[in-house]
Amino acid sequence: MKIFPKVIIFDAFGTLVKIKTGRSPYRKLMIWLKENGRKPHPNDAKLIMSNNVNIQQLVELFGYVIPIQLLNEIEEDLQNELRDIELYEDTISTLKKLKNSGYKLALCSNLARYYGEQLKKLIPDLFGLIVFSYEVGHIKPEQDIYEMIQIHFKCDMKEMLFIGDHPVLDVGKPISLGMNARIINRHQEQNLFDVLGDLISS
Repeated sequence: MKIFPKVIIFDAFGTLVKIKTGRSPYRKLMIWLKENGRKPHPNDAKLIMSNNVNIQQLVELFGYVIPIQLLNEIEEDLQNELRDIELYEDTISTLKKLKNSGYKLALCSNLARYYGEQLKKLIPDLFGLIVFSYEVGHIKPEQDIYEMIQIHFKCDMKEMLFIGDHPVLDVGKPISLGMNARIINRHQEQNLFDVLGDLISS
């Protein structure tokens, strides 16, 4: 007998949304920090994505003061990149079908603040819970961020299905916690129906 999930959790970028032309504004910042004597640290990504701060405040967390010209350049790149974020064509229709079929939906993503704010303008009001790393202070694959979803929906891990494009954050870690998980590869023209068709048509 097939067991269907109660909650379906989606990653954001590479799953539901894409950036048409990436400009990597945060990479430009990290290059400047390295050129000015700061060695890269394994915790850098977490610092960027688990703090609800703007660019200037982020640089201060790194212990530096950013030149105004560089700040303006990064903010311009960032605004241009945010304008290039768009939903995949199948996102809204798939989410509506799943919700109409009775599934509870959640969105869980590692994001810096600006991207989360832009996503909230774009994504439809279909999610029972949105968990963005910069708002909760945890990033995938930390167990806490997945448990927040479990606690919110008051369900068992085995009743949750994670959908995303990252083999560790969206598949490996959820499975290790007892969830089900499925990977999507948009670069190979895979769509949401390819991954979730059995649930949509059930």
